[in-house]
Amino acid sequence: MTADFHLHVIEEFRANRGRVGGFFEGARLILLTTTGPKSGLRRTTPLGYLPDGGTGRKIVIASAGGAPRHPAWYHNILADPRVTVEDGVFTYTAEARVLRGEERDRMFARAVEADPGWGEYQVTADRLLPVIALEPLDGSPPDLPPGDGLKAIHDAFRRELSLVRAEIAASGAGALGAQLRVNCLTVCQGLDHHHAMEDGGMLPGLRAQHPELAPVLDRLSAEHKELERLLQDLQSRISDISGRDVDADQALADVDSLIAAVEAHLDYEEEQLIPLLNGGIS
Repeated sequence: MTADFHLHVIEEFRANRGRVGGFFEGARLILLTTTGPKSGLRRTTPLGYLPDGGTGRKIVIASAGGAPRHPAWYHNILADPRVTVEDGVFTYTAEARVLRGEERDRMFARAVEADPGWGEYQVTADRLLPVIALEPLDGSPPDLPPGDGLKAIHDAFRRELSLVRAEIAASGAGALGAQLRVNCLTVCQGLDHHHAMEDGGMLPGLRAQHPELAPVLDRLSAEHKELERLLQDLQSRISDISGRDVDADQALADVDSLIAAVEAHLDYEEEQLIPLLNGGIS
């Protein structure tokens, strides 16, 4: 892909908080910024990634579209593994760790199972495609007014849930693949963490400053508990990614129930809280 194409994707990604069209439409995408070992220049590259659980770790593959040589960004991380990741909502520093041996092979097998295109790249590249884990070291809230930041986070969950649903629907009858199960678990754990952070910070803060909001905040807290139950049910169903079959039809029904509940909750929370948050409440 040309430098002009990459620049267009980067600009679109940043303008639309991680959403792009064209070649990358519907893909999980990040922007990875690395440092050249000789020039010292920072270089940003759009990359597809694989979720890897609730820790925030992301997996990327140095495929270069099946080219015979490793991409420049891979050489950069070998020299300096400290990188910057943009996911459309958050920008954070991460440590890039090249996976080796069994861990590399297991992650690559998961990738191929989810998308055979990775295997095709491996065949045409005539080199072992490196698999890299991006492990977050820090994080910062979106550079937006608080209410808009909340909406951006919510929209990221909406998009990930829609991607997971589409992946389950496309998998057809039978068992879910290992990477798809990880995708499901990642979004479940992310939602759990988000609601725990709200229960521990934002909602008590609003309750103290706005006693008249008590009915709204009581409803949101109750909905968090119900969503926690739905999330636990789904995680329990798909948690064994190593062996037992998981019925895709039942998983799809579970995800549909979860999405309906999440959408209703997020819509209500945004309707009630965004005006207050953007009015100066932190």
